[in-house]
Amino acid sequence: MINQKYSAKIQRFQELLITTLLGDIPTIAMGLQLRKLVYKNIFGSMGDEVFIQHGVDITGSSFIEIGNGVNIFKGVRLDAKGHQNNRMYISNQVTIERNVDIGCMDNTSIYIGENTYIAPGVCISGPGDICIGKNCMIASHSGIYANNHLFTDLSIPIREQGITREGIIIENNCWLGHGVTVLDGVTIGEGSIIGAGAVVSKNIPPYSIAVGVPAKVIKCRVANVTCNS
Repeated sequence: MINQKYSAKIQRFQELLITTLLGDIPTIAMGLQLRKLVYKNIFGSMGDEVFIQHGVDITGSSFIEIGNGVNIFKGVRLDAKGHQNNRMYISNQVTIERNVDIGCMDNTSIYIGENTYIAPGVCISGPGDICIGKNCMIASHSGIYANNHLFTDLSIPIREQGITREGIIIENNCWLGHGVTVLDGVTIGEGSIIGAGAVVSKNIPPYSIAVGVPAKVIKCRVANVTCNS
């Protein structure tokens, strides 16, 4: 146990040293190439042709795996610290735009599938597991929150009553519009479209178009088929 704590402290020191020295070097040839070269030593794994702009905040890097051709822009926060079983996997050709916040919290797995685009200002947060499929588009200022506070006991502050952590699944080829909120325990079926500002609090069938608060299915993308929510 002592060795594990000591090892974790050494890893965190190495991570802080490298990201402090290299993280804010402007994204000119030198800064980009140095990050490509040195960040391979702190991530769990890192593929080829990875673009990491300056000003990216990384914590728990040894629990983060990055595929080939990933683009991560300024202001992004990747936080996998908090538990040795945390895992964050960013698959091939994923783009994470400015000021996106992705946090595992505790004993959490976050998976982002190939060729998925995450627009500026999105928040993706555990501690429930989160799986986002391939070829998805998550528009600006959307929130994907795999937890929910318990609040049934009026004698105890809400913050002390614990949380749910059922997890969230967004299947392949989904499009979430601007400002969509996805709550804990939800599965959004393949090929679905969620309209801007919607709050998804229950499962959405594949190939649905859903809008509103709470989100309700208004149409099916498959001809002559009704998508029942």
